[in-house]
Amino acid sequence: MSTRTTTSRKSGAPRTANYRCAECGWTTAKWMGRCTQCQAWGSIEEVGGPTVGRTTAASRVASPARPITEVDATAAAYLRTGVDELDRVLGGGLVAGAVVLMAGEPGVGKSTLLLDVSAKLAGRGSDVLYVTGEESAAQVKLRAERIDAVADRLYLTAETDLGTALAHVEALDPRLLVIDSVQTLSSAEVDGVAGGVTQVREVAASLIAAAKKRNMTTLLVGHVTKDGSIAGPRLLEHLVDVVCQFDGERHSRLRLLRATKNRFGPTDEVGCFDLTEDGIEGLADPSGLFISRTREPVPGTCVTVTLEGRRPLVAEVQALLAPSTPGGTRRATSGLDASRVSMLLAVLQQRAGYAVGGDESYVATVGGVRLTEPAADLAVALALASAKRGEAVRRNMIAFGEVGLAGEVRPVPEIVRRIQEAARLGYTHAIVPAAPNGPIAAPPGVTVREVSSLNEALAVLYPGTAEGRTTEPAELH
Repeated sequence: MSTRTTTSRKSGAPRTANYRCAECGWTTAKWMGRCTQCQAWGSIEEVGGPTVGRTTAASRVASPARPITEVDATAAAYLRTGVDELDRVLGGGLVAGAVVLMAGEPGVGKSTLLLDVSAKLAGRGSDVLYVTGEESAAQVKLRAERIDAVADRLYLTAETDLGTALAHVEALDPRLLVIDSVQTLSSAEVDGVAGGVTQVREVAASLIAAAKKRNMTTLLVGHVTKDGSIAGPRLLEHLVDVVCQFDGERHSRLRLLRATKNRFGPTDEVGCFDLTEDGIEGLADPSGLFISRTREPVPGTCVTVTLEGRRPLVAEVQALLAPSTPGGTRRATSGLDASRVSMLLAVLQQRAGYAVGGDESYVATVGGVRLTEPAADLAVALALASAKRGEAVRRNMIAFGEVGLAGEVRPVPEIVRRIQEAARLGYTHAIVPAAPNGPIAAPPGVTVREVSSLNEALAVLYPGTAEGRTTEPAELH
């Protein structure tokens, strides 16, 4: 395509039209369907036009600057949503004037959760406006009745025009505004279809301006792409105050909510929810979902303690080894990183002498939980060794620690806290990495075996030459 030229009104000289990627800012002299820098499709936009002079004249100050000690912070106090797990992720609740982006795959429970939050706030006397662009008001009402989320001060409107939605905000002046979803709204003032880069940027900027002007908390539902990233321009995540990611397997009831950006609180907290036919409920103690309920120990299983944010979760790893079939050795994983499981199989064979390289391996977690923390390495390795030997790990035992290529077991964060969580659930034995600062103070009733290598951990389960350091139960200081 040839380069377009335009004529300046002042000089009459032709100038070359420039194009810029809305995602990464890369510029080019001609339009392209795909940015060659960040590989985003449909993000190249024209940015030509007469050069605008710099602003050098000062304007009048409407509100003078004040010392930070004189600024009243009560206007930004946390407002409890009534959903404890959501408040945990947000850092205490919703902040007046804040804009929160809630992203997740279709069917994960975003709309159900926000409808429940809207009804709880409306039931406490706050006006809430719920704008839906994907369903009719009647459809939202049916879902609200099913999950018991009906309140007199919860207002519904099915609208896809940004101007009309802002008119509803002007008329109602709600304390909470919910937009479901930001990709369905479009503005008549800019070109492009709803959900496009230009439209999403304009809609988000207008809603954020309205939220800041009215000190109105705004919750935006966002779609995600095939790779799980938030659809639309990256600028959307920069403009909002909080970005939450809602995750969960389609065939599992468990849902996890994480904050990837939070201007008002931490980003290392995780909220756990149970999605049922009657709605969505917070899980203050979700560990029971990730453990199988067998009467007798089964070979190939091992329980570990992982950290989701700052929350310890007890989860079970299951492994199955079978003779390989003609056509190649198959290795399948569910809830674990496949490359890390392959690495542990190699370490188990080369460093511990277990001939597992020629076996088909199937390793999975229980309850649909995904374990991405390296602290689950030791439990995976012990489960594989148990499956190979056909001997079960003793009941009421947990194991955690990062396993290196040399077969060493490396320390992980919050060792004592993990042991305490396991003790709370009735586990009496633990295999953990050796602490660099001396023996670990074990909770009452728990025997802790500290190991520095995978061979030592295996010797604890199946007596051999190496032995781990033993810490008898003691009071925590």
